[in-house]
Amino acid sequence: MFKSVLFPLDGSRESSHAAAIVANLAQTYNARAIVLSVVEPIEEGEEVTRMNSPEAIAELLKKAQEFFASEGIEAEAIEREGKPAFTICDIADELDVDLIVMGSRGTGLTKEGAAESVTHLTIDLAPCPVLVVP
Repeated sequence: MFKSVLFPLDGSRESSHAAAIVANLAQTYNARAIVLSVVEPIEEGEEVTRMNSPEAIAELLKKAQEFFASEGIEAEAIEREGKPAFTICDIADELDVDLIVMGSRGTGLTKEGAAESVTHLTIDLAPCPVLVVP
């Protein structure tokens, strides 16, 4: 059913919960697990945060790969720069994944920005089903 699962992560609590679901899906369906983290471009005058620091992203991906390895899963890690929702959907399309699994809320989400959240935009733009983990 699922030959490949894309797991975009941002280090949020919800993203951590989604990792267990991805591991279960990968084991159950013998699916290819792909971990993605997007480095957001730094706008002029903006401070460096966890999600626009290449070093922090590399560490996040390394920890995710270690988690999956502890579950007996060899996860491919991808780091890209761009706007998260668009990049997630581009990678899903490029790799022809069967499912995207992501947390329901990510870092930096505000009540006012819920409609523009990465999760909502990904659902709207995704070329495949999206499983959202609370």
